[in-house]
Amino acid sequence: MIKDVKITNTRVLADDYYTLNKITYQFTKPDGSVVSQSREAYDRGNGAVILLYNKQKQSVILTRQFRLPTYINGNADGMMIEACAGMLDNDDPQGAIRRETEEETGYKVTDVKKVFEAYMSPGAVTEILYFFVAEYSQDMKVSEGGGQEQEEENIDVLELGIDEAMEMMKTGEIKDAKTIMLLQYVKLHNIL
Repeated sequence: MIKDVKITNTRVLADDYYTLNKITYQFTKPDGSVVSQSREAYDRGNGAVILLYNKQKQSVILTRQFRLPTYINGNADGMMIEACAGMLDNDDPQGAIRRETEEETGYKVTDVKKVFEAYMSPGAVTEILYFFVAEYSQDMKVSEGGGQEQEEENIDVLELGIDEAMEMMKTGEIKDAKTIMLLQYVKLHNIL
């Protein structure tokens, strides 16, 4: 185990939409030697994600939107099917996910359950993601969703049967890690 980690220098490499820092740090190895290393860390803030499910219909609500990083890494059209998610901004995780759910899907949920939290790419990104599930019904639908127009989110709202969603995961139509984790969660815990 390393110990006595000390950050010795932080240099901002980019500070546009999010912040990319180059951080130099040192630590003590078990043999007592001190090592210095530099790494880049992308700080985009923390986020929350939710899988809406309906037990009676055996369905889930997912979203589809363009994701530039996937496009430049070979995803032909750049479209990703995902569970609803967003940044916390200055909100607590539950408040943020309720807000994002209404903006993106059009469903106003109040009874959300936190199921776990995870670092999605701890080697390069500081973000911790809070994972939630919530049951939905048609009477919770308050708008068409689709995201905020001023942010040009252009989100499609999808209602899929759980079996169809699981098959899409197997075929690679669903490649988003947070979505895969939540779909597996509802199956593993016999929610759907």
